[in-house]
Amino acid sequence: MRPRDTLLALLVALLWGLNFLFIDLGLRDTLPLVFVALRFAAVAFPLVFFVPRPKVGWKVVAGIGLAMSAGQFGLLFTAMHLGLPAGLAPVALQAQMFFTIGLGALFLREFPTRKQVLGSILGIAGLVVVGLGRVASLPEGAALAGVLVPLLICIAAGFAWGVGNVISRSASGASGLGLVVHSALWVPLPMLGLSLLLDGPAAVGDALATLGPETWWGIAFTALVASLVGYSIWNTLLGKYPTAKVVPYTLLIPAIGMGSAALVLHEYPNALEIAGAAVLVLGVAVGTLRFGKARPEAAPAPRERPENDAVAEHT
Repeated sequence: MRPRDTLLALLVALLWGLNFLFIDLGLRDTLPLVFVALRFAAVAFPLVFFVPRPKVGWKVVAGIGLAMSAGQFGLLFTAMHLGLPAGLAPVALQAQMFFTIGLGALFLREFPTRKQVLGSILGIAGLVVVGLGRVASLPEGAALAGVLVPLLICIAAGFAWGVGNVISRSASGASGLGLVVHSALWVPLPMLGLSLLLDGPAAVGDALATLGPETWWGIAFTALVASLVGYSIWNTLLGKYPTAKVVPYTLLIPAIGMGSAALVLHEYPNALEIAGAAVLVLGVAVGTLRFGKARPEAAPAPRERPENDAVAEHT
């Protein structure tokens, strides 16, 4: 990746790591699926009237909205609502990396290099160590099942993110901001409908009528910063590079999330968690950075296929 794009990928990791603090804040006085609906309503309006629709098929836009946005965050917010700590959530969510690389190889024929495989293995090892550290930090007598269900829901959120990543990759060359804004239109109504079904009309009505400042701060950061800024950059990078080059940067999110949770929420990591976070960072370095003197790359040969073929194959 070019140095500028590397810095942008690092910025996204920072924003998404801090994002978990604001999710935790917003969930304190509202329902998780209502929070998701409000977040993406704020992403879509009023920008949808000013940002041009991306030049991709509507199925791609809908797929990104339903998988990367509704699916990922509906499951993530539910997991955190059920008790998954803000420091553990970014760790479990990194299952998306393995899903993304696997789905990218299966559907896009983008196979990772040996170095990227090694970086991913280190990342998996770091996630395992962090997970063991979280289990070891449970109070004596605490039920493991109370952690297991939210954890599995969060891993399912990682799968939804991985699906969204692969769909976004098929939208190569499309505007990152346009994808974020227009895909957000597919989120609010399904999330409100699901909340009405699961939580009941009375609970949803009460949640909407009693929105407090914590929820509004959560919506502001998650919508304006994490979604509009973060996902615009993310979708642009996925449109320029293979998934295996972009996705490993998200391994930095757990370390940032754990550190910020310790500083703000006083969720202090133990020795295993710190060691696991260090291995995660090492995995990112091995999988994404070049070592030694870089060699100039040959210019790619002209392609004799219509501009929108890559998109058409997946729509």
